[in-house]
Amino acid sequence: MAENHSYPVALSWQGSTGEGYDAYSREHRVGPAGLAGMKLSADPHFGGDPAVANPEHLLVMAASSCQLLSFLAVAARARLDVVDYADAAEGTMPQGNSPMSVTTITLRPVVTLATGSRLDQLERLTRIAHEQCFIANSLRSLISIDARFVIDGEDVARVNL
Repeated sequence: MAENHSYPVALSWQGSTGEGYDAYSREHRVGPAGLAGMKLSADPHFGGDPAVANPEHLLVMAASSCQLLSFLAVAARARLDVVDYADAAEGTMPQGNSPMSVTTITLRPVVTLATGSRLDQLERLTRIAHEQCFIANSLRSLISIDARFVIDGEDVARVNL
């Protein structure tokens, strides 16, 4: 049975999109889950340093970051007030595929909305953000989204694409 290689990535953003598209911060933090720094190496399965990020991590980080930025943009335009966004993304590269490639990327954002936020457009906005993400549009990898939406610490919706 073939082994899969996994590339976990963590992404976080805080702020408010309540004032609209021009007013929220685009700055966010992203990196390989549990690792610091941007010094790169190869995947440990290919002789790289397991304590250092690799290009596969960067690929997953790019997909996660692009989905964040696309979602914040569509949320702001829809006047949906996002106050926190954290993603535990993961890419998978099956061993034995030729040529080797990251075949799937799973994004698992937890999106915190301001109290009183409308919930009727969450699936539509998530889909639009994914369709507008140029990183996702550039990849052959299958990208899936398992998004949780939270208000006041309570899960209020889930979107799976």
